[in-house]
Amino acid sequence: MPRLAFETGFFEEYERLEKPVKRNVREAMAEFQRRSITDLYGQAKTGLHLEKVVSAKDPRIRTIRINDNYRGVVLAPDDGSETFTLLKVLPHDKAYDWARKRKITVNSVTLGLEIRNVEAIEELTPVFQQAAAKVPELLFAGFSDTVLRDLGIDDGVLTAVRAIIDKPQLNAFAKLFPEDQFEVLQFLAEGFTPDEVWREVVTVRRPADLEPADLATAIANTPSRIAVVSNESELEDILTKPFSAWRIFLHPAQRRLAYRPSYSGAAQVSGGPGTGKTVVAIHRVKHLLSLPGDGRILLTTFTNALAASLREALSLLVDDPDLLKRVDVTTVNAFARQVVADHGPVPTLVSDGDYNTRRRWQKIARKFGLTWNEQFLALEFRHVVLAQGISSLEDYLRAPRDGRGTALRSGQRTQMWRAIAEFESELQAAGKRTYLQLCGDAAELLATDGPRYRHVVVDEAQDLHPAQWRVLRNAVAEGPNDLFITGDPHQRIYDTRVSLRSLGINVSGRSSRLRINYRSTQEILTWASAILTGERIEDLNDSLDTLAGYRSALRGQLPDISAGATETEELEALALKVGAWVEAGVDPSEIAVATRFHDFGGQAMEALHELGIPAVALKSGPEASVPGVRITTMHAMKGLEFRCVAVIGVNDKAFPLEAAVTSKETDRVQHEIDMLAERCLLFVACTRAREDLYVSWNGLPSPFFRQR
Repeated sequence: MPRLAFETGFFEEYERLEKPVKRNVREAMAEFQRRSITDLYGQAKTGLHLEKVVSAKDPRIRTIRINDNYRGVVLAPDDGSETFTLLKVLPHDKAYDWARKRKITVNSVTLGLEIRNVEAIEELTPVFQQAAAKVPELLFAGFSDTVLRDLGIDDGVLTAVRAIIDKPQLNAFAKLFPEDQFEVLQFLAEGFTPDEVWREVVTVRRPADLEPADLATAIANTPSRIAVVSNESELEDILTKPFSAWRIFLHPAQRRLAYRPSYSGAAQVSGGPGTGKTVVAIHRVKHLLSLPGDGRILLTTFTNALAASLREALSLLVDDPDLLKRVDVTTVNAFARQVVADHGPVPTLVSDGDYNTRRRWQKIARKFGLTWNEQFLALEFRHVVLAQGISSLEDYLRAPRDGRGTALRSGQRTQMWRAIAEFESELQAAGKRTYLQLCGDAAELLATDGPRYRHVVVDEAQDLHPAQWRVLRNAVAEGPNDLFITGDPHQRIYDTRVSLRSLGINVSGRSSRLRINYRSTQEILTWASAILTGERIEDLNDSLDTLAGYRSALRGQLPDISAGATETEELEALALKVGAWVEAGVDPSEIAVATRFHDFGGQAMEALHELGIPAVALKSGPEASVPGVRITTMHAMKGLEFRCVAVIGVNDKAFPLEAAVTSKETDRVQHEIDMLAERCLLFVACTRAREDLYVSWNGLPSPFFRQR
């Protein structure tokens, strides 16, 4: 009986098919599994059989009937093996056209299956060769044929490679070359050495058994792109599973990090948006659950929305309720609150920046006749006192104030401490604590009580404050696999800076970086990355971070940019754009509109409703089944993704937002930190789009765009 496999790129396309076509796919594949090999290769012109493609580049690529209008493209083995791979489901003519141009090969180094557009490569190469003859140096001139072949570049690709002048020309081959070979070339083009490419790209894909084998073995060697099913129940599960389940599928570089048997201590994974850090984090939890013993695991992050997303993803990955009971998925603040609650009543919690807190600082400044404003006082409390866990004047006088732009002499520090002590005393008298104070309390209690978890896994680590890190450090005993940390400093949308080393978290020798974006197209990524070009980005280890080598595995169209003279014009253009997406077949729930301000989001919702387009506020937590375009703030977009995203209201009043940026006069260094956080927020919002990004403003655009 035949075995079925699916090329994972199929799943996102499958999600876009109309429901009747999806049903036809499930029925055809179920019937496929029940047929004999002889039946499938039969010559009958009716019924379920594999049909040859005239003038095909690869005779093993066949088509199979889905319904009158759609056909599936299947890789059929010719070597006696019985695994058939469904590559595409397309309208009739497009299916034959796609099948005719492709060829399937096995990578000489990884022994994994590869797909290439032979016809397009053959057409494009002579054009590039003519241009290459006129330039003094080619992109890959510094690498011999032997070096490239040793990295898996075969002769079918090598001829084209020798004609590539620059990176834009390389990108023209993105959808034509086999994915693994293209990734090797991307890394070389970014300046990585062949040894680095071998270590970071090639070896993670090499199977343990390096003996050449049949097509079924090559398929098994390609777990990052091919999923194999064994029976009808497994087939039904794979074709009825929501697309969100496939977003937790691992690529080789991710799998190597998530399923490493053990780390000798804390480990860190960084990478730009869409590189799969969250996917790695939840798979790491799955691996930790498989280790001997029944120790508890904390999976934690920054916000409630992100925690809910992690909880949902983990439940898709781990279907054993008893195992899931061993994992607590919550925010750091919520965990800290529970620790404090276990020891008695929890004070009323207040935000660092709410109106009443600012007013309290203002009154204290007046009471003591201080020259500093309430913002400076609050920042000193947050970034020096709470960050270092300082509890006495003596400690404060000795404390370093790295990252603060205004120096304080000893006498001034004494004045500052009086104000801070007054603030803490007033809060205590009112039965209140800030969230970061609560974290400080929880860290101290954990230091006394002892660790509560065997493992702690942290997602979106870049936004956590040192006080929150102390909670996590004390929640788990130091040792193998204690902390697994994922994050991206380019997505730091709050003003927190941290040095893990100073907090007793050493990831030296256990830090890894993911560089391939599997979410957004290269066009979206390039456009969004320009927002951060030239900015100094610090990581969690007192070093600079970079987007060098950060590339997308996907290609698409350039972002659509729109400028309106008024808010009304901008909203009218937005409604037309969203309407065009819906008309093109995009489910409204796969569209998001992101704004800086809630009010403008409400206006956007009204504009969509006027055109009969359903829309819901994401902040109200609509279920996945509720139809409608998701309207939300840019801060709430963190950790989410959509097929199409509209980022609106990006004018000079919203970015940078004056209220969110410390003035240079108050603190020059903090001003720069806040300005970077503003850029990061816009970068995060734009990189939530998988296929299509629309950006608009009314009046003058943000200076973050004008500097392009």
